[in-house]
Amino acid sequence: AEMSNLGLPVPPGLTITTETCMDYINHGNKMPYGVMDEVKAALKKVEEKAGKKFGDSENPLLVSVRSGARLSMPGMMETILNLGMNDATVNALAEKSGNPRFAWDSYRRFVQMYGDVVLGMKPKSKTETDPFEAIIDKVKEEKGVKIDTELDVEDLKNLVSLFKAAVKDYTGKDFPESAWDQLWGGICAVFDSWMNERAILYRRMNQIPEEWGTAV
Repeated sequence: AEMSNLGLPVPPGLTITTETCMDYINHGNKMPYGVMDEVKAALKKVEEKAGKKFGDSENPLLVSVRSGARLSMPGMMETILNLGMNDATVNALAEKSGNPRFAWDSYRRFVQMYGDVVLGMKPKSKTETDPFEAIIDKVKEEKGVKIDTELDVEDLKNLVSLFKAAVKDYTGKDFPESAWDQLWGGICAVFDSWMNERAILYRRMNQIPEEWGTAV
């Protein structure tokens, strides 16, 4: 936001305030009334500046969703990249970039990142195996390759399907196809991260008030 205000050539974006985070937390992790409408209005401005449309099957806008506390809190939550990717936008990205492998690898990474950050599919300790990495290792083993870059477009398509099946097994629900559903999930994950164990411990160690909240 500061770089944008200085007129530097950075991609357009929007900020949901720290006050909204505390409203969300104080009302039992429920989004305050009107926030979704405001986000839609703000994203419309981003679409106009970027010349792309969120969730569009021909010229899709992809966004990153990150937390932003008043003071730097390293590692509070990983940024979700490529949000807005689904079965329609991946084909648009492949066509516009002229590089299907890039598009499907971006999609694969997004499903993995969303599953990890938003849906909680991450190892609870260092001894546990990452469920997505286990799938990648199995696919590489079956193909007889050692590194990820040796996987081709068909392999990456297969990984997306396997990742989505793992999400269904873990959550009991299908991976969200709607870009808007993905976005609400990402926003809630940022607000929820303010009260995770790592963030609480970091605040205690650095005397950061809990009522400050984090922005999106």
